[in-house]
Amino acid sequence: MNIAVPIASASAEDRRRIGGKAYALWRMHHAGLTLPETVFVTTDAYAAFITEAGLQERILLELNRKNPDLMRWEEIWDCAARIRHLFLTRPWPSGLKNELLAVVRSRFPGVPVAVRSSALDEDASGTSFAGIHESHIHLTEERSILDGIRKVWASLWSDGALLYRKETGLSVERSAMAVVLQETLAGDASGVVFTVDPADDAKGVIEAVHGLNEGLIDGRIPPDRWRCLRGSREIIEHIPVSRNQWVMPTSAGTVTSPIPEHLKAVPPLNDGHVRELFALAMTLESIWGCPQDVEWTCCDGRFVLLQSRPITTSVDASADDQRGWYLSLHRSFENLQILRKTIETERLPALRREADILSKMDVAALSDPALTDEIRRRADINTRWVDVYWAEFIPFAHGIRLFGQIYNERVKPEDPYEFMRLLGQTPLMSLERNDALEQLATLVREDPVLRQAIEARQDMTPNPLFEEKIDSFINRFGDLSCPMTGGKQCGQGPEALLKIVLELAGHPRQPKAAAEDMEILRQKFFDTFDPMERMEAESLLDLARASYRIRDDDNMLIGRVEAQLIAAVNEARARLKAGVVSEDLQKALHGLHFGGVSSSTGEADPTGMYTVRARQLVGQPAGPGVVRGKARVVADPTEIANFKSGEILVVDAVDPNMTYIVPLAAGIIERRGGMLIHGAIIAREYGLPCVTGIPEATTRIRTGDVITVDGFLGIVTLSGDRDTEPD
Repeated sequence: MNIAVPIASASAEDRRRIGGKAYALWRMHHAGLTLPETVFVTTDAYAAFITEAGLQERILLELNRKNPDLMRWEEIWDCAARIRHLFLTRPWPSGLKNELLAVVRSRFPGVPVAVRSSALDEDASGTSFAGIHESHIHLTEERSILDGIRKVWASLWSDGALLYRKETGLSVERSAMAVVLQETLAGDASGVVFTVDPADDAKGVIEAVHGLNEGLIDGRIPPDRWRCLRGSREIIEHIPVSRNQWVMPTSAGTVTSPIPEHLKAVPPLNDGHVRELFALAMTLESIWGCPQDVEWTCCDGRFVLLQSRPITTSVDASADDQRGWYLSLHRSFENLQILRKTIETERLPALRREADILSKMDVAALSDPALTDEIRRRADINTRWVDVYWAEFIPFAHGIRLFGQIYNERVKPEDPYEFMRLLGQTPLMSLERNDALEQLATLVREDPVLRQAIEARQDMTPNPLFEEKIDSFINRFGDLSCPMTGGKQCGQGPEALLKIVLELAGHPRQPKAAAEDMEILRQKFFDTFDPMERMEAESLLDLARASYRIRDDDNMLIGRVEAQLIAAVNEARARLKAGVVSEDLQKALHGLHFGGVSSSTGEADPTGMYTVRARQLVGQPAGPGVVRGKARVVADPTEIANFKSGEILVVDAVDPNMTYIVPLAAGIIERRGGMLIHGAIIAREYGLPCVTGIPEATTRIRTGDVITVDGFLGIVTLSGDRDTEPD
C-alpha cells in the first residue's frame, strides 16, 4: 500500500489512485508549469481508513435507512451529516496516522497546507458537479491537516454528492476519495481565469482580488474583471470594483479584514500581468484540448497555478429538478447575517402587520363584488409571502446547519445532534401558544364547576377569567378548528379548542424537557476557539438560535395570512350555499391554491385496508428516548381534536400550526424526515421520542396499533396488538 505520492513521482498509471484533480495537476507539472509543493494522498489511504475504522458497514446502514429517491433535502443533509460525523469521530488507525504525519512533516515543515478533494472522476470533462466535495486551505497545525483529510474523505458522501449519486456513480463498494496536499502560498493577488467567456466564446475572462483566493471563491470579495480576446490575447475591457476587504493568512487560518488604504485604488494585476496570465491559461487549454477554469495566485510577481479543470456544462435539469435550488441553500456566515437583518427588520414585521390588517377586516360586511376583489387580493398576498418563505426563510434555516457542522468539527461529540441542545429553550411562537393553552387547562383543573359547564357546552362559563383568556387566545391564535394559526370557524367554532383544553386538563401538566446545563455546553463549544475568536463563536451561536426561532415562527405568521384568505373564502362559500351570487365571485373561488409551505402528501389510509405491514419500520432518529403506546394516526388537521393524552402521534407532516397537540403526546412519528423539521424541533422541546422519515407512516401504522418508538436508533416496532376502539 502506497498512501502518498509526491507530484514529481507520480505517473499516468496513478490516475485511478490519485483522482481526477490530482491527475490534472500532475499533467501541469509534467508540462513544466509552476505549482506549489504538492503531494497526493492516494485512495489506498481512504480505503485503509474506512476498513480499519469499520465505516463501510455504517455508511451502508445510513444510506439504507430510506430509499434516497424518497428523501427530502433535509433528510439528505441529515444522512450526510451523520456520515461526516462518523469520519470525524472515529479514531485514526495508528499506522495510517503516523504515515500521514511523516509525509506532512517531511514535505510541509512549518508551512500552511491546503487540503483539496480529488475524487476518481473529479474535474473530468463533461458534466460539472463543482462544489459537491470539500477543500480546506491554510491549515497550520498537524491536527488540523489530519482533520482536513478526514473532512475531504467524508465529502465523498456530502449532501451534494448524494443528490447527484446516479450521475457520478456513487457507490460504497466502488467509490473512493484521494486528497491533494499543497503548500498554501500567501499571494499578493489571486483569482481565476476562464479561457472562454460563457457569454462570448471569442473572449476569455480573468478575475482577481488582492490577497488570497478564498474570498473570491465563496463570494465574500468582489473581483476586478478583465476580458481578453482569445486570438490576439489583447485586453479589451477592465471592470474595476470597490476594493474594501481582502482575505489574508493568520497563524490560526485566514481572516477577512479591511484592505490597506494604498491598495484600494490599485488593481490586483497590471496589464502585463493580465497578458502573461491569460497566455498561461491558454497553454493549459492547449494541453487539455478544451477550455479551462484555472485557479492561480501571484507571489512577488510570479504566477503559481493551483488547479485547472475543464469549463463544463451544467447538469441538464428538468423543470421539477430541485437539486440546484437545494445546493443554493448552502450559505456563508456573512450571507446569513445579511439575510437575518432583512428577515428580522423587514420581512417579519411586514408579515405581522399584513396579518393584523387582514384580521381586522369584516369580510361578512363586504358586497359580493368587494368580496370577490378581496379574495383575489388575499390570494395574491398569500402567494407573495409563500414566495418569500422559499426565497428567504428556508435558506436562513441553513444557519442551524452551519452551526451544527462547525460544532461537530470542533467538539466532536458522541451525539451528532448534541448541538441542538444549545438551541433549545429558545422562545418560539408555537410554544407560546402551548403555554397559553396550558393556562386555560390549569383554570379548568382548578375549577370543577367550570369543567362541568364546558362539558355541558354552555354558551357562557361561570369563570370570567377563563372567558377573557379564551377570547385572548382566539384573537391571537384562532379557535383551532382550522389547519393554520389564526383561523376561526373552519369547523364548530371554539369546540375544537375547548375539547383540547379539556383533554389537557384531564392530566397533569406535561413538563417540557429539562433544561440542560446550557452554560456547560456553551463553554465546551467556546473552549475550542482561541480567545481572539470568542466573538466569532458567540455570533455563530446567536445566528443559529435566530435561525431556529424563525424556522418555527415564519410558518405561524404565514399561517395567519392564509387563515384570512380562508376566512374570505368561507364567507363566499356560505353565500353560495345560501343562494345565488355573482359569477365573478364563483370564479374567484375556482382553482384557489392554499399554502405552499406544508409538504403533506395526504397518503393516509383511513379505511385501514393497508394489509402488507412490516414489524419494524426504519426511519431517522430525531428525538432521543424510547416509548411504547397506542398510535393515533392524524390524516387530516380536523382529526387532531380527537387526540388522547398518552397516544403516539403518527402524522404525514407536523408543522407549527398543529404543534399544540404535542403536550398530550407520548411520542411522534412522521413521514417527512429531517432533524430540523418542526416535529423534531417540538419533540426535543418536550423531551419526546421521535422518529421521522418513515415512508407511508400514516398507512403502515393504524390508529390503535400498539407500537414502540426508539428515538435513539430511529426504529418503530409494531407489536401486533391493537386497540379496536381507540376513542
